[in-house]
Amino acid sequence: MSQTLEKEVFQDEYESTPVPADKRKSLLSVSSVWAGFPMIITGAMTGATLVHGLGFGGGLAAMIIGNVLLFVYVGLLSGLGAKTGFNFSLQASQTFGRTGYIVCSALLSTLVIGWFAVQTGLVGASMESAFGLNAAVVALVAGILFTLFTLLGIRALAIIGAISVPLFLVLGIYAAVQATSGGADVWGYEGDGTTSLALGVGVTLVFALFADSGTMTADFTRWAKTPRQAWIATSTAFPVGNLFAMIIGGIIAASTAGTGDLFGIIAGQGGIFPILAIAFLVINLGSVCTHCLYNGAVGWSTIVGGKMRALTVILGAVGVVAAALGVWGFFIDWLNLLGVIVPPIGAIIIVDQLVVRRGVGLGIATGAVAAFRWQPFAAWAVGSGVALAVNLAAPSWSTVVAGLAVSAVAYLALSMLTRTASRTPAVTTAA
Repeated sequence: MSQTLEKEVFQDEYESTPVPADKRKSLLSVSSVWAGFPMIITGAMTGATLVHGLGFGGGLAAMIIGNVLLFVYVGLLSGLGAKTGFNFSLQASQTFGRTGYIVCSALLSTLVIGWFAVQTGLVGASMESAFGLNAAVVALVAGILFTLFTLLGIRALAIIGAISVPLFLVLGIYAAVQATSGGADVWGYEGDGTTSLALGVGVTLVFALFADSGTMTADFTRWAKTPRQAWIATSTAFPVGNLFAMIIGGIIAASTAGTGDLFGIIAGQGGIFPILAIAFLVINLGSVCTHCLYNGAVGWSTIVGGKMRALTVILGAVGVVAAALGVWGFFIDWLNLLGVIVPPIGAIIIVDQLVVRRGVGLGIATGAVAAFRWQPFAAWAVGSGVALAVNLAAPSWSTVVAGLAVSAVAYLALSMLTRTASRTPAVTTAA
């Protein structure tokens, strides 16, 4: 491969510097990146879980509330990313400190590799269930393909999103029509009676599904030309893509008392549909896998001062091995963990960069920021602690809402108190 062709195929990913204005992508490209991420089989299965636990009306309410929260949360972080050109790690360094950011960046960059393993493993499990293939072997092959594709960088995410979205729209609607052909009363479905959920828990499940990559949205939206375009791109994911996937899963669940498994429904139709189902499964879950691996690789490359593609290979290998070993089975555990500890990070960044120190990331070199800022870490601890307490003492409430609100207020209060203290003249006493 010539150097010119190699440079064209493997473009600079700007792991440790802002994306220059002349390298930004079109609105369609950035929207394809985000739209193709949440419109996935996993979202449909989450929608089914909500409808079984809350009934169709209650499940739909949880979907809408959760997606509106995601839109505001991810949209604000996306706008900041487009304004500065910073990826998530650089964005976090402005708030947590130029070395302090490593704590939250390493956490999130590792969690998304867990998601990569979960979704890759789900490919293997689905193929085993439908066709009797060896789940570990399928996960291994799929994981290698996803890793190789991610090497194309942000371009890969736009390509797979542009393919995945229309495929999900067509097959998702088809599966929902098939499921409702028996004349079931979808709107009147009151749940299965065995997995009752509270509305607050449902909202947490919706938010937690994309709490990690949603917080790291700047990795994607730093490529947008303007904050407005970043907001538009975000809206294609939340509420549009994510809500559509969940509603499809909810309709199927209310009609068949099933899990919202689109792949299983399509694969069971016979004829050409099993082939379509396989392509759908690989492309659809491949979308979320490439996004998660990209997040992890960009994050860790910033931390260690490496290149995104080298980290993609290393982290992809780790994720593939984990998938083959069956890590995907811990799906709900990941949701619970993310719902408690991740959202406060984004809330603190939003309050810091839009309220307390408005514009801190604009025109300020990372080195101009303190090495470690204790206020955001204290607020993070308080917010996560309250969210955990809510989870234990008031399980019907939303841990996400508690964590977001408390961490934001805590950071604002700490910032005001420390600013007041720094302005108070010292009192001296006579010897």
